[in-house]
Amino acid sequence: RLEQCRMAQAQMTDAQMPTAGATAEEMQEDQGVLLIERLEGNGSGITAGDVKKLKEKGYHTVESVIHAPKKELCDIKGLSENKVEKILDSAYKFIGMGFQTATELHRQRQDLIYFTTGCKDVDDILQGGIETGSITEMYGEFRTGKTQLCHTLAVTCQLPLEQGGGEGKCLYIDTEGTFRPQRLIEIAQRFNMDEQSVLDNVNYARAFNSDHQLQLLVHASALMAESRYALLIVDSATALYRTDYTGRGELSARQVHLAKFLRMLSRLASEFGVACVITNQVVAQVDGAAMFGPSIKPIGGNIIAHASTTRLYFRKGRGENRVVKVADSPCLPEAEASFSIQAHGIDNAQE
Repeated sequence: RLEQCRMAQAQMTDAQMPTAGATAEEMQEDQGVLLIERLEGNGSGITAGDVKKLKEKGYHTVESVIHAPKKELCDIKGLSENKVEKILDSAYKFIGMGFQTATELHRQRQDLIYFTTGCKDVDDILQGGIETGSITEMYGEFRTGKTQLCHTLAVTCQLPLEQGGGEGKCLYIDTEGTFRPQRLIEIAQRFNMDEQSVLDNVNYARAFNSDHQLQLLVHASALMAESRYALLIVDSATALYRTDYTGRGELSARQVHLAKFLRMLSRLASEFGVACVITNQVVAQVDGAAMFGPSIKPIGGNIIAHASTTRLYFRKGRGENRVVKVADSPCLPEAEASFSIQAHGIDNAQE
């Protein structure tokens, strides 16, 4: 049933996007997700007040409740353990969480949406472009094209499926103050898209600390439950953690908070079938390991390495070109491609 929901999302057009006055039931039909209101009533013992408490904590769909550990739900003020049991029992009636054959999973993955990066060579090494339903991490030094690719993706995710797009809106969380709407206008002109529509379809938020950054994901889940989104960008996912947590004494607390952020990000990718793209900063290696490998490494340690489905390493190339390398992926071979940064966004490498 979940895959049918995502397929319904993928087949939506702009004309099919839910209107502001649509009811919860219409949202479910249009977006292909089971909204949390479905648990209310029907002899389940779940009231409108219970649903409101869940939504206030970022649980807007039936799937989000199933993905959450019971302990986390019991921590919600006003929900007893007995009430949480009823909520979970009701949720499991809508969505099964058992096994499936590899054949079924393979068939489902054939329907995944990939949208273009703007550069054919980069799309080729990614076997189609940025994958929806998973986290893609981009790391590298400054001025290697990470933020520019984010701007390009914010536009290309709105393209029709037949043009390599995702037919959805974009959520953009900016932690470094580098987002520029003017870039979206320039990129939209390249693809002959209506500039105002492109800007209207990008919801932007500036995060000022790591707690605020996590809270913005709660707001993001509410927006995704109301309209069709194809992409969630966090640029950068780790910048605020470097300043909010300092020294080895706070390392454990930082990693726990970062893991919680990444887990919620992964939940949104699975729950709504969106592509989650995050950028990551790097740190210089000053120990002996630098003599036998790269002189820089992405920050965040194993926490962010395990959370990311695909890791892309960016570096400066020859002239104005940049190079992106598939550093880690469960299915993509190690490969690299060159691209250039143009006024109209990411494009093929220049000779």
